[in-house]
Amino acid sequence: MLTELAFADATAMAQLVATGEVQPIELVDAAIERIERLNPKLNAVITTLFDQARDAARSDLPAGPFRGVPLLLKDILGFLAGVRQTSGSEFLRDFVPGHDSELVVRLKKAGFVILGKTNAPELGILPTTEPRLFGPTRNPWNLERTPGGSSGGSAAAVASGMVPMAHANDGGGSIRIPASCCGLFGLKPTRARNPLGPDVGDIMGGLVVEHALTRSVRDSAALLDATCGPDIGDPYWAPPREQPYREEVQRDPGRLRIALTVAAPGGVPIHADCVAAARVAAALCESLGHHVEEAQPEIEAPLFLQSFISTWTAGCAATIDGMAIVTGRKPAADQFETLTWALYEMGRQVSGPNYVLAQLVLQRNARRIARFMEQYDVWLTPTLADPPLPLGSFDSPPEDPLAGLRRAIEFVPFTGIANATGQPAMSVPLMWNADGLPVGVHFFGRFGDEATLFRLAAQLEAARPWRDRRPPVCA
Repeated sequence: MLTELAFADATAMAQLVATGEVQPIELVDAAIERIERLNPKLNAVITTLFDQARDAARSDLPAGPFRGVPLLLKDILGFLAGVRQTSGSEFLRDFVPGHDSELVVRLKKAGFVILGKTNAPELGILPTTEPRLFGPTRNPWNLERTPGGSSGGSAAAVASGMVPMAHANDGGGSIRIPASCCGLFGLKPTRARNPLGPDVGDIMGGLVVEHALTRSVRDSAALLDATCGPDIGDPYWAPPREQPYREEVQRDPGRLRIALTVAAPGGVPIHADCVAAARVAAALCESLGHHVEEAQPEIEAPLFLQSFISTWTAGCAATIDGMAIVTGRKPAADQFETLTWALYEMGRQVSGPNYVLAQLVLQRNARRIARFMEQYDVWLTPTLADPPLPLGSFDSPPEDPLAGLRRAIEFVPFTGIANATGQPAMSVPLMWNADGLPVGVHFFGRFGDEATLFRLAAQLEAARPWRDRRPPVCA
């Protein structure tokens, strides 16, 4: 029974605990067994907290919606008091925060038992998970392929059945990219839906948001119910939800107006498998009664990209300078990966006026897309420009330190748009290609409207379920 439970979702696990059919310690022990067995192949978990987890599982856990369910935290944001937080960087290999982040406080109140931390690329920069500090995480569907990033460790852990869901965050697609690569459901919530405090209230003009990678739509919805809402002192917050998201997944979405785009705004070539996945999803939506037509918002693609990179590199520089303050150490090139240091040096050249102008460009394009979304309920695109790429595809050799950045820009032409606009967006696992690799499909919702995305996702999940698919590593 516990072996089959490895691929149950968190909601089902919590129900078994609530009825007394399974004890939290049984779920925790089963998850630990899978981590110990599969992690040598996948390298998804880089810090284990097994003794603490077992103690917590035997204690009087909070009576939250996920009481007794095992969970992993991504090693970026998500501070856990007394546990190292490296952000995938050698510079922080010995950094230990003295407090929980507000999101972790809420996760504990929801009843989760935290088993450890998952691997991530240095500072979450790349759409793969191959940090120099810990080595590459491997995709459970093909061990030579990337699981995506920056939440690739979390995605590999969930896809392989180590845990039913795992913490993740998203500053340019870092929830949706690994969801696409690993065959999972990945929702990026509306900007400020979840808290970032107490250490920060805003990261890079609102690009970064917190949530998770899940197997089921209902898990993502119920988790967001448990964690959403502003924290004390937040600079801004998302529009309040109309009703619990777990109720939205049970509602009919109605007849939605869906815009389909299969060409990247900047003209980046899109792999035939990714185009096919989007068209398959569009046909499925039409068969469910929705209206789908090809359309694309007006985006100032070159200027948008330039402004995004200015914001991103300035944010990288500010992050490293902040790390220096916290640790009392002076950063140097040999303490960081080649690309990271190149971005740091670029970011330090972004002037204050240029940063403000970059924000104005991103906000102007956000308004254009918002006007486009007045005509449509949902905007449908491929999640990525390629199926999961081979490990090493984003390497930056010393003689070409920005090579990884250029390849990343080609790989993720759609996801960063939602970070700049603040819209909710999701990757849904509706197709596997001829090589057996998952290819996600991307849906944007209107600002503040996770409800419509959850309703549609639940409908798609029922029409074309993915929960019984098992990656080869689990055979």
